[in-house]
Amino acid sequence: MQKIPTVCVVGSLNMDLTITTKKIPKQGETVIGEVFETYPGGKGANQAVAAARLGANVTMIGAVGADTFGDSLLENLSREGINVEGISKISDVATGVASIIMSDHDNRIIVASGANAYVTLELVDQYQEQIRHSDIVLVQLETPIESIVRTIEIANEYDVPVIVNPAPYQVLPDKILSGCTFLTPNEIELEAMEQESLSDSIREKIILTKGAEGVQFFENGKSKVVKSHNVKVADTTGAGDTFNGALAARLGGGASLADAVYYANAAAALSVTKLGAQSGMPTDEEVKRFIENNE
Repeated sequence: MQKIPTVCVVGSLNMDLTITTKKIPKQGETVIGEVFETYPGGKGANQAVAAARLGANVTMIGAVGADTFGDSLLENLSREGINVEGISKISDVATGVASIIMSDHDNRIIVASGANAYVTLELVDQYQEQIRHSDIVLVQLETPIESIVRTIEIANEYDVPVIVNPAPYQVLPDKILSGCTFLTPNEIELEAMEQESLSDSIREKIILTKGAEGVQFFENGKSKVVKSHNVKVADTTGAGDTFNGALAARLGGGASLADAVYYANAAAALSVTKLGAQSGMPTDEEVKRFIENNE
């Protein structure tokens, strides 16, 4: 039986402003949309919710604005049972937002970072005890890179494993590449990473999410693949974040890498069957039932 893991997520919080349309507008074109919704989002918050839904004790370090969106995001995380003490409220700065266009079961996203830019070195240092006492740490690239480096330095100091989800992609300094335990790019992000002349030791940290083609990873120096599941897709927005949150929860609980990848792949498949990044994220019971029914 797995222990209940403690996961620390250092990352972003956004309000997702989502509009569904049958037609993506061309440059200078206006089209009529169908549905507009607001959803709590941000890669950091999404991954925190995914891990919490799957049974982890989750703490989060991040920042929101002192505004309505910020209040709503904090309330939502608290309802999910996530410790929000490490989330700072920044005056005179807007909470981060993501503008999402949904069309034909796919999405296009523009992010305005807002308060996420205020996840500073000082904030990470202030809450480093949360990192120290975690079973695993999870970061993404929607907050300042220097703060991600600092997070990894603290985790390394206390032998806490770190998952880096390199999204949205930017060039990764060596301190991130060498200091992390796992990297979880998708195929587009991996293509960008390939420009950095990755060593074999870095390549073996990569857990590659390939959408309909499943997940590829290395175990004991050998490449392995977990196949995707055939599900009816409603919204792909939160699939990657669900995968990362599930992976962290499973690894933090002591599972083998192969078991954690298999479980996270199933969780991600379930997440795309519902609308909304966080609202579509499954519980541990749902994932286990899904795995049983698909073996």
